[in-house]
Formats: sequence, structure tokens, C-alpha cells
Amino acid sequence: MFRPSYLQPGDKVALVSPAGAIESSYIGHALGILRSWGLEPLVGPHAAARQGYFAGTDAERIHDMQWALDDEEIRAIFCTRGGYGSLRIVEQLDYSVFQGAPKWVIGFSDITVFHSKLNTLGIESIHAPMPKSFRDTHPEALQRLKDFLFGKISAYHIAPHPFNHLGVVKAELTGGNLTLLHCMHSSVLECKHQSAVLFIEDVGENLYAVDRMLQSLKLTDKFSKLQGLIVGSFTEMKGLNFGKDAYEIVQEIFEDYSYPVCFGFPAGHAAENYPLILGSTVEMEVEGTGTTIRFSE
Repeated sequence: MFRPSYLQPGDKVALVSPAGAIESSYIGHALGILRSWGLEPLVGPHAAARQGYFAGTDAERIHDMQWALDDEEIRAIFCTRGGYGSLRIVEQLDYSVFQGAPKWVIGFSDITVFHSKLNTLGIESIHAPMPKSFRDTHPEALQRLKDFLFGKISAYHIAPHPFNHLGVVKAELTGGNLTLLHCMHSSVLECKHQSAVLFIEDVGENLYAVDRMLQSLKLTDKFSKLQGLIVGSFTEMKGLNFGKDAYEIVQEIFEDYSYPVCFGFPAGHAAENYPLILGSTVEMEVEGTGTTIRFSE
């Protein structure tokens, strides 16, 4: 996998909205943070547009994303929010210029679509907070995002969890939002599952739907090909009468596999949304005292 160049003070970065509509105040707040990092943020022409649920028409969102992908002066792309919409445009974009000079794409939730697309192109990206969530993100998580973008890559040390599967693995990290991963399975956008460490998280889903998605993916035999699993946050779950919480559902699905599993990684739709370099080779050690995750440099 190819890693985009790390950022330098003075670099130009783009803010674009490929999915749901966002209020301009969130963009303004993010501009202040990015400038405090020494960056020069540029806002896509339609970043604050609105067409029903979406941040402008499909054509407008394609225009902004294509601009950000192609402009040689832009060194990173911050997707402003998730929601829904990336699937409508991801395959209508031309990635030829971007592949010749890759840059960081940052986001989570619906932006899992773009992470998966870049995974198929062999380019790393960052699952991390977006301008819509900057206000509510833990300052340490934002600091870690800045550090990662500027090349200061540090390891994670995660507290132990009773559902963890102990072990050591070194493999490529893939994944993102479970609902989107389920939507894209068996499509041209599907991220790698062969010999990978999979990360999953979700928000606002009915617990029976979480079980259904995981059962469905298990029947495709994709989970047997993994080398490890990282379970992030599952927040605002619905249908609490299901009889199991989200982690219990995941634990039941993966209890038959012997590879290392880390529960409780602080990433997803929560204030503690720490960055993950998708596509990177990670070394994960799950021990009784906790989990250590290191990224290749």
C-alpha cells in the first residue's frame, strides 16, 4: 500500500462535502483548527450547499471532490461529514491524477466508501474525525490526528476487555463503518478481507440489524480469511430488547475464530474518535494486560 506524503506547515488542504449537508458554522470552526495547525484550508465551492439531504446535487459534489483529488497544490482532503451520499458519486470520479500523486483522505462513517475505494487502489487513508464532529471530539484525538498527518506516528495502548482474543498479528488494516462495509460487500468497492485486520464501528443501528449484517457477512466466509479484528464504538444503538448488546453480538459472531480480537478501541461515532491509518500494516498484540497497536512507518 502507498502512503501519501506527510503534511508540512503551509500546505493547502481541501474541505469538501461528498455526502450529507452541513451547516457552514461547522466548516468555519474547522477552518480555525486547521489554521492553528499551520495549514492553509481551502473550502470546496459547494461544501455548504444543500439539495434535500445532500450537500448539493450529485454533480456539485462530484465537482468538488474531483477538484480536491486533482489539484496538485492540495495535500490532503478533509471530508466535512458523513451521513449518506458517497456511494452515489464514488465511481463517477476519475482517480487517474490522484493515483499519480496520492494525498490523504480523512473521514469516517459514510466516508468508509472512499476508504474502501482507496484500498482497492492500493492507497492508505485516515479514518478520523471530520469538521462536523470537531467540536465534540476529544482534544487528544484531534491532536493525534494532527500528529499522524504530520508524520508523528505513535502506537496505541488499549485497556484489556473480557471479550478480547489474545494473540499477535501483523497484517494490513481495513474496514470502517459496519453498515457501509455490509452495503459494499461483493461489489467493486469491497475492501480487502484476505489476510487483513478488520476494524468495525457503527452508530444508531437496531441491534437486530447489527446481528443480521454480521451473520450475513459471516455466511460469505469473509471472516474466516481475516488475521485479526478491532472493534470500535457502537453508539446510540436501538432495539435494546434484542437480548444482547452490540459487543455481545460481535463476540458471539467471532468466538469461533482463533485470531486476535481487540474490543474497545476508541474510534467511531463518539468523542474519543482516534485516527486509524487504513491500508497500513499494523502489528497488534492482544495480551491479558491490554492491547498494543503499532503502524508501519
